[in-house]
Amino acid sequence: VTMADMQTPLRKVRDLGSSRGGTAHFWRVRVTSVALVPLSLFAIWLVLSTFGSGYLETRATLAHPVVAILLGLFVVITLDHMRSGMEEIIADYIHGEGLKLALLMLNLFFVLVVGGACLFALLKIAFGG
Repeated sequence: VTMADMQTPLRKVRDLGSSRGGTAHFWRVRVTSVALVPLSLFAIWLVLSTFGSGYLETRATLAHPVVAILLGLFVVITLDHMRSGMEEIIADYIHGEGLKLALLMLNLFFVLVVGGACLFALLKIAFGG
């Protein structure tokens, strides 16, 4: 029994076609892509500029509010962009509903764990913990 079997006829009609969420997904991917261009350049510049610096100097750089905010945005937007892309790949290439659901859940859990760890580390550095 699939989800489509349990839907009413009206629900099936309203959910037909790619128009139900394709446009929102399209724009979300485009907006995150545009946002990642300057954020990625900033992250690359930051890594290169702190290369060879000592621990205290690097920690002070990462604790600067502008740097911490930009790195936080980089982490969140990168993970959202990755999650969205992986969802599209899973939806397109995985045909078993159970496996698809499991992979979508793993994708979300991965993003939450990695994002939580990155933001925790960044906040700990930024607030001197």
